[in-house]
Order: sequence, then C-alpha cells, then structure tokens
Amino acid sequence: MTYDPALEAHEHAEHAEHAAHEHDPFINLVSITVAVLAVLAATVGSLETIEAGGAITSASEAVLAQDKATDAWDEYQADSLKKHIYGIAADAGGAKAAKYADTAKEQTGKQAEVKKQAQEDETERDKLLAASRQHEHRHHWLTAAATLLEIGIAVCTVAIITRKRPFWLGSLGLGLGGLALFAVAFLT
Repeated sequence: MTYDPALEAHEHAEHAEHAAHEHDPFINLVSITVAVLAVLAATVGSLETIEAGGAITSASEAVLAQDKATDAWDEYQADSLKKHIYGIAADAGGAKAAKYADTAKEQTGKQAEVKKQAQEDETERDKLLAASRQHEHRHHWLTAAATLLEIGIAVCTVAIITRKRPFWLGSLGLGLGGLALFAVAFLT
C-alpha cells in the first residue's frame, strides 16, 4: 500500500470534525488547526512532487544536451582530420592540389560552426544541470516541511484525544516550522 499524504490528512481532518461535534471550544480550535495543517501539508506535498519531477526532467534534458555536444565535438574532430588530410594532399601537389586546398579551407569554416554548436550545447547542459540542482534543493526542503506539517497533524490528534493544550501548542510549533522550511525552499 502506498502512502498518500493527502488521504492521511483527510482522515485526520475527519477525526477532528467528528471530535468537533462535541462543541468543546478547545476541540473546535484544535480541529480547525488540523484542517489548516492538512491543507498546508497537501499543498507542500504537491509542490514537493512537482520539484522532484522538475529535477528529474532537467537532469534528463541535460544528458540529452551533453549527447548533442559530444556528437558535435565528434564531428569537429572528424572535420579536423579531413582538413589535415586535404591539406597534406594539397601540399603534395598534383592536378587537384588547388581543389584539395579549397576543401581544406571549407573544413576550417565548417569546424568553426560545429565548435560553436558544441559550445552552445554545453552551455545548455550547464543551465539544465543548475536547474536540476535547484529543483532538487527545493524538493529536499519541501520534504522536510511536509514532514513537520504531517507530524503537526498527528500531534493535533493527540491533543484531541488527551485534551491537553501543550500538544496543541506543539502542533502549532511544528506547523510554523513546516512553514519556515517551506519559505527556505524558495528563498535559498
């Protein structure tokens, strides 16, 4: 069975709603806290998933950009060999020496274009790797934020069962901690 934070938060909210029917002001307050924490946990959990997907997608695109750069550098090397072979043939003289010299010059121009493309592909790769690292960084902070929010929900449930204010205050602290980590995810 897979873990579904949204479903678990919903179940906690239902327990809190059931307890709220007792018309105890403390229980009502804790029930509202559960609902707020559940919404926050579901939101942070969704953003966590989006960031994980972004990290994977950017990393995959970086691999493709590196493959393109590698192919371009391979073409650059092949053109370099052709240029040298035609240069040697032109230096050897003969009836086609001028043609070989022209072809060697063409290879030089082609090499410049291929080199430029390879460097552009490497720049794209670097940008994608940086984006992947940023997504992964956010994902880690959001994972911690969602965890604190979910623990806060569980502690609220304990507050409902025991009717102890310190548990409720603890859940508020955990919720604030989760929000702080959420903020860190997008500010750093």
